[in-house]
Amino acid sequence: MKNLLTRRTIRKYADRDVSEELLGRLMTEAARTQTMGNLQLYSVVVTRSEEIKARLAPAHFNQPMVTEAPVVLTICADFNRTSFWAKCRNAVPGYDNFLSYINAATDALLYTQTLCNLMDEEGLGYCYLGTTVYQPQQIIDILQLPKLVMPVATLTVGWPAEEPELSDRLPLESFVHQETYHDYMGKDIDTYYDEKEHLPENQQFVRINQKETLAQVFTDIRYTKKDNEAMSRELILTLIRQGFLPHTAARGML
Repeated sequence: MKNLLTRRTIRKYADRDVSEELLGRLMTEAARTQTMGNLQLYSVVVTRSEEIKARLAPAHFNQPMVTEAPVVLTICADFNRTSFWAKCRNAVPGYDNFLSYINAATDALLYTQTLCNLMDEEGLGYCYLGTTVYQPQQIIDILQLPKLVMPVATLTVGWPAEEPELSDRLPLESFVHQETYHDYMGKDIDTYYDEKEHLPENQQFVRINQKETLAQVFTDIRYTKKDNEAMSRELILTLIRQGFLPHTAARGML
């Protein structure tokens, strides 16, 4: 039994299956999470096939847990199902727009987090892959996602074969603002990031990347402006192809 204070990202999994019964129960329970208009604007693609996991791996930069985990879950923002329901009931849907994508993506991520909490309680391990939105078209093609369906999160799931150290977190006062947002001063940053910057593993991270500060590792290597802009263009083009943005959106956004 785990709780959020001991939650760890698990990238190595035991050679043990995650039963359909257990996974189905947890996904059913997770559906009790909050959802806009009680519409449940999400779908989950469950991947157990070694072949499909191997095809998905390049979209996630070939991180080994994609092929090594017993199960890969791709959680999608889905307005296709709701739109089809409307059409089948003599209603005219108007969900081919960016706001609808945001609403569906929010629903999907709420569902994802609730599912993660439930898997923690069950003793399952998982890794949340932020790479899902970096090269979404590859995932769409592999999983045969129709228009108005967009992948927003991926979880590799299995029984843990490791117990890594807890990752660091910023203190409460660094992100909670009372009544109104209070912008930061340099001394605030010094206080809030002091522990993070002085952790031995983070100092080693700076050394091996030959940088002066931890912040430079993130801005210059991990999440660069060039990469962010390139992946933003791909994300916009994919949202156009999936019907959440008009083709004219490309003119001012790319």
